[in-house]
Amino acid sequence: MLLTKKNAFTMIELVFVIVVLGILAAIAVPKFAATRTDAQIAKGRSDIASIRSAIMNERQSRLIKGDSTWINSLSHGTSTLFDGNGTVDLLMYGIQSGATDGHWSTTDNGMPYTHYTYKVGDEDCTFTYDGNTGKFTMDSNTTLCKKLIN
Repeated sequence: MLLTKKNAFTMIELVFVIVVLGILAAIAVPKFAATRTDAQIAKGRSDIASIRSAIMNERQSRLIKGDSTWINSLSHGTSTLFDGNGTVDLLMYGIQSGATDGHWSTTDNGMPYTHYTYKVGDEDCTFTYDGNTGKFTMDSNTTLCKKLIN
């Protein structure tokens, strides 16, 4: 009886490996999509906290100087947002605007810039800055948008 040496995989073994990889991919891909949305929400929450903190910081600086007014606008352009109104530095490095997920944009056509949109998933979360009260509030009431402030 001749013994032959096996140097390759059989067709059954290859099919089995392909099926297992397919099952793993079917489970992993939806998890990665959810992770991406969670990352966008985390980024948005961080941005909102930074913006609100910067508004309060500017307010405190004004109060020390004897000025009790709030900053009237959070931006002075549409390409870089939250960089102040041209006379103050709100965030040290403004946030670049964009229309894709995880980016901010403004819906205003000119000064003062007070309406902003953060895109998360397929939802647009709109925010309004009130220059009289210094409040940066969300106007949206969708599921993903609620996660930005809860």
